[in-house]
Amino acid sequence: MGAPDIHSARRRFSDGRKEWRGSVPGARPRTAVAGLALLLCTALGGCRPDDPTARHEHPVPLGAFLGSDEGGVGRIPAFQRWLDTPVTVGHTYLPGESWSGIEGPDYIVEPWARWKAEDPGRLLVLNVPMLEANEAGVPDRTVAALLGRGAEGAFDGHYTRLARRLAGAGVKDIVIVLGWEMNGLTYTGRCGPAPDRWKAYWRRIVAAMRAVPGIRFSFDFTATRGPDAVPWPECYPGDDVVDIVGLDAYDQPSGKRFDYYRDEPYGLKYHAEFAAAHHKPMSFPEWGLFDNADNPDYIKGMHDWIEGHDVVYQTITDYCPHGIWRCTRNERSSSAYRSLFGGRGLQTAPPPVTVPAGGTTAPASPSASPSSAAPSGSPSEPPASLAVPPPVARPESPAASPDAPSSALVPQSASMPPPASPSAPASALASPPVPPLAASPDASAATLEPSPPASPPAAPDATPSASPSPSPSAAPSAPASPAAPPAQSAPPAQLVPPPAPASPPVAPAP
Repeated sequence: MGAPDIHSARRRFSDGRKEWRGSVPGARPRTAVAGLALLLCTALGGCRPDDPTARHEHPVPLGAFLGSDEGGVGRIPAFQRWLDTPVTVGHTYLPGESWSGIEGPDYIVEPWARWKAEDPGRLLVLNVPMLEANEAGVPDRTVAALLGRGAEGAFDGHYTRLARRLAGAGVKDIVIVLGWEMNGLTYTGRCGPAPDRWKAYWRRIVAAMRAVPGIRFSFDFTATRGPDAVPWPECYPGDDVVDIVGLDAYDQPSGKRFDYYRDEPYGLKYHAEFAAAHHKPMSFPEWGLFDNADNPDYIKGMHDWIEGHDVVYQTITDYCPHGIWRCTRNERSSSAYRSLFGGRGLQTAPPPVTVPAGGTTAPASPSASPSSAAPSGSPSEPPASLAVPPPVARPESPAASPDAPSSALVPQSASMPPPASPSAPASALASPPVPPLAASPDASAATLEPSPPASPPAAPDATPSASPSPSPSAAPSAPASPAAPPAQSAPPAQLVPPPAPASPPVAPAP
């Protein structure tokens, strides 16, 4: 058993009350040597761009999750006027109830594509599920079987269609947060039931999307902070298929100071060291308040941490209990956020947001199967020096309060035609073999038939309209697919997280 995930993505698409689950958060890498290096490189003007101790010449580009559809886009101008700072990062999510949602519905893709096109210097961040029925409570055996099918290329066509959909909407570059929070228990596209298969499947998806011309993808590997159902480094699929190493970071468990979140195993400090060892920049696609109510100290801690490290973008989650703008219960945190991140002025155009990208062509075929050669930095068996702490039990989180704003999607049309099936890429290569799954009497079929998503309530500032109920599209019939890229050798130096703090989590007040 492991600590559950932070929260449900379904909350972003409807206001349904779902039990929130949590993983631990935390950490920051600054030794005396690193501090001396910072002083020297600042004085001499020689800080390397990939130096994790280097502070930013400009503030880290920021955004906020304000809604998945055009309602989220429409709230950005008011949010940046309130903040008196340009919002250059747009963040949204694809629904995971069915493959048709994962392929990119018009009511999500089109408004965000227009927002991005208005200023090419903006950054668009899109969370993409790895499997349909992403929050259906699918058992581990079925998840493992589905990951095996994905690793063999059964679902490549869905991601090819998504890539073509984004390119066709005029998106030239985009950050894809693929299979986020994979180290927890909430999502069907989780890593724990079969890490080797998960990594091989990630590589298939990256190859399929990069094979589509006319768009550059940056793939962001984002886990939940701290120990969870599986240590997130065990899910890392390889440096050649990851451009950014992200972390979702909320202030839980309750009753802790910021240094706990910084120093816990697989927390903020470990995250920064891991990213530096793999020569990757960091991101914080989700962060905010959770278990400690109105907590300005956490806002300040995250501000100092983000601005003091090699972070390419950050987006706070702005709905209750996490947020600081629409969630009116967090007044002190709202004031702290506005003081620390705001006040830069809207008159001067900010510099364009730049992130690393892996290119637009599919990598070469692997020379070994996932079971025989692990990708760089992701051994199937964690090294002995990497002390894996026991899962941390999380107290139940409080239910959402009545003042939590709805982030419901308000689509523009009541139905969406299924996208046309793509033709196989000319350079399609054979898929690698998948690690076998041992027989078990409770094995489930590796196919899912989720029910269509329920119609979400209308957002407060939008006109209600019928929500789409597209039927899940069938998986493509074994088209030849771009193969996964080769696994790299010589993993970087091992990282040893500190032991977990001895004090148990403090349960929230009733």
